Amino acid sequence: MGSGSYNYASRAIRSQDLGYATKSTHEIFESRSINLAMSPLGVDIRESRDSAEHPNSYPIIIALDVTGSIGSVPHYLVKKGLPNIMKAIMEKGIEDPQILFVAVGDHECDKAPLQVGQFESSDELLDHWLTKVYLEGGGGDNGGESYMLAHYFAIYHTATDSLAKRGKKGVLITIGDELNLRSISGSTVKSIMGTGREYKNSYTSSELISQARESWEVYHLHTNGRTTQNGVDVASAWRELLGDNLIVEH
Repeated sequence: MGSGSYNYASRAIRSQDLGYATKSTHEIFESRSINLAMSPLGVDIRESRDSAEHPNSYPIIIALDVTGSIGSVPHYLVKKGLPNIMKAIMEKGIEDPQILFVAVGDHECDKAPLQVGQFESSDELLDHWLTKVYLEGGGGDNGGESYMLAHYFAIYHTATDSLAKRGKKGVLITIGDELNLRSISGSTVKSIMGTGREYKNSYTSSELISQARESWEVYHLHTNGRTTQNGVDVASAWRELLGDNLIVEH
């Protein structure tokens, strides 16, 4: 591995030094409201760019459901999951991964339905953004969560050298245990993202996934917490949207 590659052994030791192994969720994630650095309001573009240290940048968006039902996912990533994810990526021959953490909630119920970090290449900076996530723990009994906001953000608010220079799509992974809400109004998106662009009257989840797939390999990891929701099989509904790009955790 070249300079800047992930050193899993040192990261594991550092995680122990930081006390992640013994800290509770709310000891690690101290934010009690959205961190201003992760507010999407007014964000134009998050960039994944090549550099001398990382000449073949490869963008990866990991979008985490932080509602009440699945708020343990960020905790798991900090303690155990992130090194394993990065190891799997590197073993596939991807030398210069750059990860952007996104947190999604419920745009119909939550105060902070979308949070966005920056594309980063070092484990220290990944920890920096991941632990800034506000675990609002909200959501509602309205048939899903706003995973579509991650797809919207990837379409309209990212720029990558991987695609522009090499014609190579990045990877977008949403992680959660609920259905994807079917639509969102343009006025709601505007309230989340701010002014500065024209918004459609509404966006559907299937439309946004289709658009996101033009620039991203889109996946969803369905965790094993919920099988049905409002009488709908959750995994089957996601499979209709993503086909084989649905990953079901058993």
